[in-house]
Amino acid sequence: MSPVDSESAAPAAPDLGADAPAAPHRHFMVHKPFGYLSQFVADLKKKKVLGALHDFPPGTMAIGRLDEHSEGLLLLTTDGKMSEQVRSKKVEKEYYAQVDGLITDEAVAQLEQGVEIGIRHEKYQTLPCRAFRLDEAPDFPARTRKIRDDRHGPTSWVSITLTEGKNRQIRKMTAAVGFPTLRLLRVRVGALELGALTAGEVREVADFSLPA
Repeated sequence: MSPVDSESAAPAAPDLGADAPAAPHRHFMVHKPFGYLSQFVADLKKKKVLGALHDFPPGTMAIGRLDEHSEGLLLLTTDGKMSEQVRSKKVEKEYYAQVDGLITDEAVAQLEQGVEIGIRHEKYQTLPCRAFRLDEAPDFPARTRKIRDDRHGPTSWVSITLTEGKNRQIRKMTAAVGFPTLRLLRVRVGALELGALTAGEVREVADFSLPA
């Protein structure tokens, strides 16, 4: 999801003080809005980047990525070791996906068992994960770009929790079971939750809570 669920580290903000004494590492939670890239530099000037949301310190990097059309919790840090820890398969990442149609119990079970998707022109079997249908739509504000007109049929929401992060994985998984993703938000990374963070809001935290 550029990779939505890709756990590769995004390019860091320019480090303008490389020769200065090392400052304490800093960590941030961000609600990445729709239409923003999970990076600080873009090839095209019209693209929106993270630096437009906050004055981050030099060397700040996004931990994993959300693609331009995906939203939700994005963690940023100046600590490369912390980035590696959070991107590991020991840390869960939970997503809420709004899908086209009323997702069935059978489709949810397929997601949990793992499905075959394409990664770089090769077939890949996703690992077993946790998935369940949300009985009610989550209370997120409307997206800045309308999802679609209601006359095109019903939609539904599903929670999917992964410990891996392949390129556009969630979108490919729901499409593989017949329910393409229309809107995607990451709501949790490890013990950190999106919670009441509003789109574009940045919160500095002392550290990231990780599983033992």
